[in-house]
Amino acid sequence: MIYPIVLYGNSVLRERAVEIAKGEVDVKKLSEDMFETMHNADGIGLAAPQIGISKRIFVVDGSMLEDEEMKDFKEVFINPTIESETGDTWEFEEGCLSIPAVRGGVSRKSNIHITYFDEEWNKKNKEYDGMRARVIQHEFDHINGKLFVDYLPSLKRKLLKNKLSEILRGKVDVNYNVKK
Repeated sequence: MIYPIVLYGNSVLRERAVEIAKGEVDVKKLSEDMFETMHNADGIGLAAPQIGISKRIFVVDGSMLEDEEMKDFKEVFINPTIESETGDTWEFEEGCLSIPAVRGGVSRKSNIHITYFDEEWNKKNKEYDGMRARVIQHEFDHINGKLFVDYLPSLKRKLLKNKLSEILRGKVDVNYNVKK
C-alpha cells in the first residue's frame, strides 16, 4: 500500500514518535508499505511520521543510487537508539520527501553506533559510516521530531521562507501523493 507523504507543517513531523511494542503493529506489513511508498517517491529513506504514523520505525534503501557503498543498503530500523556519533563532521546537501524542492547543507558526524530491531524483531547492534550513517541520522531525526531544515543557518532558513510557506499551503509539484 502506498501512503501519501506528510508535508512540512503537519504536526506529526514535530512529535517524538512512540516506541513499538512487539505484536502491537504488523511491522513486516508496515515496513513493506513504507518501502513501496518510498520507492514510489524516489526516496532512499522514509520514517513512519512521514506517512502520518507516530511510531519509531524507519526504512532505508540505497539500491537506486549509483554509489557502490549504498547499493546493497536496505534495512528496517525499529525502536532505534543511536548510542554514539563519532568521527569527522562533514557537510552534505540533504533533501526530504516531506519538504519537496528544498535542499540544504547539513553537517553530521561520519560514524554512528546504533542499536535497533529489524522486521523479524532481531536485536541489532551495528556501526555505520559515511553516507549510510548520514541517511540513518536523517531518518532518526524524523522519529525525534526534527527536520533537516532545523540544522540550516538562520540566513538560509530566511531565504527558504517562501518555499516553506508554499509547502505549508500544500502548493507542491511532486510525482507522489502528499498530505498537508
